[in-house]
This record gives sequence, C-alpha cells and structure tokens, in this order.
Amino acid sequence: MSQRTTLILDDESRQAARELAATLQVPVSEAIRRAIVRYRDQLRGVPPEARKRRLEALRELRELFAGYDPTQELQGLREGDI
Repeated sequence: MSQRTTLILDDESRQAARELAATLQVPVSEAIRRAIVRYRDQLRGVPPEARKRRLEALRELRELFAGYDPTQELQGLREGDI
C-alpha cells in the first residue's frame, strides 16, 4: 500500500536527492525511497527471505558450473583464434 508523505529538505539534502536521482535516472521521490530502504537494510542486515533467495541462487550457480574448467575453456578459445 502506498502512502503520500511530505518532506521538507534543507538545501544540502535537496541537492543530494537531486544528484542521487540523476545518477539513478529516476524521479527524486524514487531516489529518496530507495535511499531509505537501502539505509534500513544496511542497519538491519540482509532480511531472512533475501538471504534465502541469495543462497538458492548460489546453489544453482554451483550446480551450473560443476565440472567447468575455466583453464580448458580459455585454451579452447585461444586455439579458436589461431
């Protein structure tokens, strides 16, 4: 559920919000929202659900790369260039 909130920013905060928005290529309101969520996550750490998703992704990557030999792959690429 979304809720509208009004913020009063000093000059430095307003400039920082504009710079962040320009860097992210999003509206200022979206940049502020992302900054708040990221700061909260930084203070609390990774939420259990996000940690679970990350671990599952790492397991899948490990399975995908099982038996993969990067040295052999690079050698094959070099031989193909000759």
